[in-house]
Amino acid sequence: MARPRTEIDENGYDRPSKSQVKREMHALLDLGKRLIELSDDRLKQLDLGEPLLAAIKDAKRISPTAREGRRRQIHYVGKLMRNVDPEPILKQLDVWENGSKEETRAMHRLEALRDLLLRDDDALTEFMNEFSRADIQQLRTLIRAARKEAEKNSTLAQGQDPQRKHYRALYQYIKTLVDLSESA
Repeated sequence: MARPRTEIDENGYDRPSKSQVKREMHALLDLGKRLIELSDDRLKQLDLGEPLLAAIKDAKRISPTAREGRRRQIHYVGKLMRNVDPEPILKQLDVWENGSKEETRAMHRLEALRDLLLRDDDALTEFMNEFSRADIQQLRTLIRAARKEAEKNSTLAQGQDPQRKHYRALYQYIKTLVDLSESA
């Protein structure tokens, strides 16, 4: 990975410091360790290049009891990481580990819509205007069942697990309708 030239600092240096270079190399080494822990399916989804992919697969095959051999292979993976742009890899790992922000936002929107339908009967009319494909009988049945479930859950004793079957079913039905309307 070619380093961009930096401006000359107050001490007259035009390159990153030795400490900065070491921090970058350790970051690439840590990223290589994370890649070794991924499944083969996930590795195939990343654009890694043949030498790096082969080195990662070799590191996976080395037994954890062969500590020195495994350590050397991990460092080799870290060395090969210098030739790869780490940003797309880091972004994809973040999506896999934390989910994308768009997915999270969409999920929160659906949850808020479900809660609104459970609280307010007028919201059902607005919902039906927006999603005309919805089966009104099924939707009313799911809302009624989820409300009864919530009432039962409010009377549970301390330590008892609440039931969420109809609550989740309503969410899934709303999600299906929203997905259908977005695809149309």
